[in-house]
Amino acid sequence: MTSRKPKTTQTMKPATAAKKLGVYLDATPAEFQKGVVSREELDALQAEPPQWLVELRKEGPHPRPVVAAKLGVSVSGLARGGVTEALTSAQIEALKEENPDWLRRERATQAEVRKETVRIKEKQAQQAAARAGRNG
Repeated sequence: MTSRKPKTTQTMKPATAAKKLGVYLDATPAEFQKGVVSREELDALQAEPPQWLVELRKEGPHPRPVVAAKLGVSVSGLARGGVTEALTSAQIEALKEENPDWLRRERATQAEVRKETVRIKEKQAQQAAARAGRNG
């Protein structure tokens, strides 16, 4: 008979947990920033988010990947546009309304990237179908 070690709880740093939750770490409560987060705690936060998490997701400030997604650009595009800090939902909406040149350019670039990605996937699917036809 083999002896089994008790299962250890998997934990992560607050920065990792914030990233998985899609929130800006510096805007989270101090107790969240100072502790470690277990997998179970993360699951609980995702399943039933506390009020601070609901508000943070709704109003921000949002981390750059979330800002980029809300603006329809890449994180690199944000940097090219001079946006290096977290933004609130209100700031994001104001940027959308202002629609500066850099934002229009980056959105156009993202649209081209998406089109190219679709084209490549379709080409790969056609090639896979052709291979399957030859092998079948």
